[in-house]
Amino acid sequence: MSVGVGGSTAAEELEKLGDRTVHARPIGVTEHRQRLARVRELMEGQGVDALFLAAGANLNYFTGLRWGLSERLAGVLIPVDGPLRYVAPAFERDTFEGFLQIEGELHTWQEHESPFALVARMLDAQGAGVVALDADMPFGFFDGLRDAGPDCRFVNAAPLTSPCRSRKSAAEIALMQCAKDLTLEVHRAAARILRPGITTTEVTEFIDAAHRAAGAASGSAFCIVLFGVATAFPHGVKDPQVLEANDWVLIDTGCRVHGYHSDITRSYAFGEPTPRQRDAWSVEHEAQAAAFEAARLGAPCESVDAAARRVLESHGYGPDYALPGLPHRTGHGCGLQIHETPYLVRGDDTPLDVGMVASNEPMLVLPGEFGVRLEDHFYMTEDGARWFTNPSPAVDDPFGPG
Repeated sequence: MSVGVGGSTAAEELEKLGDRTVHARPIGVTEHRQRLARVRELMEGQGVDALFLAAGANLNYFTGLRWGLSERLAGVLIPVDGPLRYVAPAFERDTFEGFLQIEGELHTWQEHESPFALVARMLDAQGAGVVALDADMPFGFFDGLRDAGPDCRFVNAAPLTSPCRSRKSAAEIALMQCAKDLTLEVHRAAARILRPGITTTEVTEFIDAAHRAAGAASGSAFCIVLFGVATAFPHGVKDPQVLEANDWVLIDTGCRVHGYHSDITRSYAFGEPTPRQRDAWSVEHEAQAAAFEAARLGAPCESVDAAARRVLESHGYGPDYALPGLPHRTGHGCGLQIHETPYLVRGDDTPLDVGMVASNEPMLVLPGEFGVRLEDHFYMTEDGARWFTNPSPAVDDPFGPG
């Protein structure tokens, strides 16, 4: 049996886990003000008069306001200068105000009124000609604003929001480090409870409980647990599986700490790996290491993906997305959203810069047999790439010291 796999129970493991988030601090108002100042600099440079952010991650990032997206328009209008102008349903006024972190005007609309017309009047009063709209906003919101404000030229806000969000501050890195350390401990605990007959459903439920026990108040942000042939499906299958001796195991999970995500995957055998599994695991490990080595300041994101694929192809896998091989990108940005820019994939020529965060997961899929995904995240420093969590050292020791 691999080191750290089996031999314990869910109750024993939950008892060991204590709150690992006690020193984590949410992003403060000072940093939100700095973010607003930065995006306004970009707006001025790109000739944008106003930026509208709907409920969601961008609203949270720039203002600290956490508000769920629904069919009712809510958000903030950020002029290139002047006060913020929030928009919310009138019946939610008191609740909305309770969540505000940065002061601004609050404009409300009644249920029979058009929120889009309200925003259009605000834009007209400001004399805004070029208006950037949240790229994550539903099309219906864009369509309503376009009809209500025909004199405005609406553009995609991604060139404003992505450069800000993709370069994490020290405070953001610290929150993500906390989340990833927490999830790695949950991975260790999950491996120890494995036994013949346990189901993927039981393991998923345990991982959620373990995340909560370790301080992630909302539990798992997501969880994929796969046994046997199902591990060849990158995002899983619809039916649960039952663990048998010598099954291959893939677990991919994460949580949130003050809104910031973790996302870690481990692959190993419950018992003795076959020679083919050992070989595939070693190739995956080599590809992950090559991707990390290619992550250098100024290098285009796509070069990291290319480095991983060169390793896989040198061992006879692929080419490109052909199977057996790597069917998806090597990595994705991560922060307030589990997947965000930049992406480690061909065609993304964004130069790697200080503060950027990315997953490194060049999954190797052998259809009808099994899949190997080793996923850890790195962040860019002035000295180059740095791991949040150390990669698996060996197929027989998937977690290493800890």
